[in-house]
Amino acid sequence: MTRTVITPPEFAGWLNQAKVPLSLVVKHGNTVYVSGIPPIIPNSNELRTDSIAGQVTQVLDNIALCLEAAGSDLSKVLKCTIFAVNAAHFAAINEVYRTYFPTDPPARTFCTVASWPAPFDVEIECIAAC
Repeated sequence: MTRTVITPPEFAGWLNQAKVPLSLVVKHGNTVYVSGIPPIIPNSNELRTDSIAGQVTQVLDNIALCLEAAGSDLSKVLKCTIFAVNAAHFAAINEVYRTYFPTDPPARTFCTVASWPAPFDVEIECIAAC
């Protein structure tokens, strides 16, 4: 089986500008891997930097776009890893996360990180089935 790199068009400009050596979405067989995605506003090079709830909403909407580009969707997510700059955001993140995964949520890991080279507070990666 070969792997297929997928760049959702909504994020192509951002990836080109960022010049980070990563593939945003990789599909291998019936599995989709979505790299950690910050709260980037689609079709722009701008970050959403408002409340943690707003940032999590943007990130999960972005993940939905990435999964759609790979022929999957949020209902097929197997595992998420949430990276946040502050553990105190845990409850606010859960409040939004719960609305995207209301029943039988995927496996999940929550990690705190020191910082990123940009002004945002949360990033989420996931693995999904196709």
